[in-house]
Amino acid sequence: MNSRLFLAPLAEILTSFWRHRGLIWQMTKREVIGRYRGSMMGILWSFFNPILMLVVYTFVFSVAFKVRWVEENANKTEFALILFVGIIIHGLFAECVNRSPVLILSNSNYVKKVVFPLEILPWVAMGSTLFHSLASMAVFLAAFFTAHFYIYWTAIFLPLVIIPLILLTMGLSWFLASIGVFLRDVGQTIGIVTNVMLFLSPVFYPVSALPESYRPLLYINPLTFVIEQARDVLIWGKYPDWLGLSVYFMASLLVASLGLAWFQKTRRGFADVL
Repeated sequence: MNSRLFLAPLAEILTSFWRHRGLIWQMTKREVIGRYRGSMMGILWSFFNPILMLVVYTFVFSVAFKVRWVEENANKTEFALILFVGIIIHGLFAECVNRSPVLILSNSNYVKKVVFPLEILPWVAMGSTLFHSLASMAVFLAAFFTAHFYIYWTAIFLPLVIIPLILLTMGLSWFLASIGVFLRDVGQTIGIVTNVMLFLSPVFYPVSALPESYRPLLYINPLTFVIEQARDVLIWGKYPDWLGLSVYFMASLLVASLGLAWFQKTRRGFADVL
């Protein structure tokens, strides 16, 4: 009985995605290409941007602030790689969530088209974000291999770490995309929330750097667990926490199914507001 409670919403989400996969692919490709159309470097910016961001953050925190990852006795190179993983995970979440409140508003021409599946717009945003995250991950793997001349085989578990985060992000995106139509202020505040989440997750420091009384607050942030698991499989060569991932997956699936249900129920009022 319990398995049906989770399989049914998962099937609904996957069915919706699979049914419109061709349209999602075409719109995602158009968005990625359109972002760099007219620039001299073109799609190479997707590799240059994360490198530049990594250099800046590494300089600020490891050179200016002299932050050290004491837990693993990491040097500056290791610190840069540790930092990069956290930035990639946060970026995947933040970019989708930040765009969500204006997804319907910026695509209002689709709202009055009865046959257009509005629920795929968050998938398109996710697809574009995943492309840039994969580019950043390629930069990370190249940097890690250059520094160590090997890559841990446990890196193959990374998709299993990321999938629950994708489900969680999609659920929030569906919810925020709907709310953003009716409450325009959501789009102004969500960026503040994701910035706060950046500094309240172990991106620039390990959990152990905080006093024990404050550490539970860090785990309220849904990014904390994923960031730590990603570092385990990519940097430390450890197995994922299978029990923790299972719980995270079920919670993310619940958020995704509720988000999609909310979106489908409220979409009837979009045309009236727009």
